[in-house]
Amino acid sequence: MISLSGKKVLVTGGSRGIGRGITLALARAGADVLACYRSTGEHVDSLARELKTVPGDHHLVRADVSSAEEIGRLIEECRTRLGRLDVVVHNAGVISHIPFGELPAEEWHRVLDTNLTAAYLITQGALPLFGESASVITIGSRSAGVGIPLRAHYTAAKAGLVGLCRSLAKELGPRGVRVNVIAPGVIATEAELPPEVVARYEGLTAVRRLGRVEEIAGAVLFLASDLSSYVTGETLNVDGGI
Repeated sequence: MISLSGKKVLVTGGSRGIGRGITLALARAGADVLACYRSTGEHVDSLARELKTVPGDHHLVRADVSSAEEIGRLIEECRTRLGRLDVVVHNAGVISHIPFGELPAEEWHRVLDTNLTAAYLITQGALPLFGESASVITIGSRSAGVGIPLRAHYTAAKAGLVGLCRSLAKELGPRGVRVNVIAPGVIATEAELPPEVVARYEGLTAVRRLGRVEEIAGAVLFLASDLSSYVTGETLNVDGGI
């Protein structure tokens, strides 16, 4: 069991799917976690109830990370509630499926702002809260390396995270900040996929199944911990060999 006792952590997009699993795994590993979400609902209420059963100082904060103003408010919440940050997990993301010839500029910017620009703004805003060492983890996508039709904007954003990671790893490394990307394959979440889609993706993987949320969370725990103290600038594919 990896222990993150005493670590102060921010997770964006932390109330659903992979983000929810990451939030709970970090809290159960002993970290104090502040997770943000964009929309209210039972998914937030149920997560709040679950976090209350986990020891530690945990908070859920509403914030739309496509807004620079709301990101500023989110960073201030981290400062006042946690005091510092040891780990930042940028998981917030949006996706849509649109033919490139029909892709409107507004949708391009919405997807890029949420998936990529937010990672830049959050990491930059968090810099004053980092101590002698910190770990920044961005959740990318295996699709960034292969490309998928109808997702040019999404793929561009996730590929941009890889370049951002490589540059920041070299620039921030001297001050003890590590920056890495986790690139999931197809992960089973509460969002149900049609059986034929599941079967197709299962057949593409080496292990013949979809990934589990806790398997992405496990990779986050590794990169958040001192076990990965010499790992930076890397993209860790967690994709079942797809």
